[in-house]
Amino acid sequence: MTSGRSALTALHLFLVWATMAVTVPTLGFGLLLTAWGGGAGAAVPVLALGLPLAVGLLATAGIPVRAVVPQCDSVPQRLGWAVMVFVLGTLGVLAGLAAYGGDVDLGSAGTRFALTGVPYVVAAALFVPSRWVRLGAVAVLAAAVAYGGFVGPAQFQQRRHDAEVARYREHAELLYLGAAPAGMQVSRAEAGPARFSVEYRPVRQDEAAYADLNVRSTLSPAPRCPELVEKDVSCTVDAHGTMRMVRTFPGGRAVTLTRHLQGAEAEVTSQTLGEPALRRLLDTLHPLSGTELAQLMREKKIDRRL
Repeated sequence: MTSGRSALTALHLFLVWATMAVTVPTLGFGLLLTAWGGGAGAAVPVLALGLPLAVGLLATAGIPVRAVVPQCDSVPQRLGWAVMVFVLGTLGVLAGLAAYGGDVDLGSAGTRFALTGVPYVVAAALFVPSRWVRLGAVAVLAAAVAYGGFVGPAQFQQRRHDAEVARYREHAELLYLGAAPAGMQVSRAEAGPARFSVEYRPVRQDEAAYADLNVRSTLSPAPRCPELVEKDVSCTVDAHGTMRMVRTFPGGRAVTLTRHLQGAEAEVTSQTLGEPALRRLLDTLHPLSGTELAQLMREKKIDRRL
């Protein structure tokens, strides 16, 4: 393709883009306003006027390349070419709207207006008798399909995941997790503004055991036993600052151990596990890692409390 023909082709494609980047949003906005005010039936006259106008403008954009694009050589041919470009380009616009409705990021409002004309440029380029122009059009089409069908949705999922992680980490100072006792696993976790709780339950469904972990904000320097306790409750604080509270009742007892962390207070309790197992749970407490949080989210074992 000579430099003169290349310049004509570039001008032609630019005119197609500029024409449709203005016409299609204007037509769509007019349809929306008309349908909003008078229902779907009121939009028919707008379509009856807008569609021929859009095709006519496209046919005008084909005049500079009458000697380059065979389909634009005469007025009837240009009209047929304009109809084909309009139909193919509109299909591309509808595909873009579907992708945008599926939360694929298409940029700012200005970028989306500019992108409106691109499907029509791709359609027009397919009629240019140049291998490189057509290959370029196919490459743009392939890139659009890849982005709209794969890259864009993956980016949206990643952004949503990152936002969800950020919401869970609004109170990161409370997010602690301990190693599950033998034969148990994390069953459920709940993050809130003042507390992070974890429930440990047996791996086997036919076993009855539990341990609960609660990490909450605290202003006191160290755990202290209450001055008044019930007669069936005993409370002591050891040399390491761990408070041990035992509540006895007919048929068993509940053990609760409380220990201070950095800016928080961790409490583990159980009626089925012994004190050594609860102390091991306290001893293995560590800030919740990104991998652990991702696993809890993936397994849908963590919720947020507002």
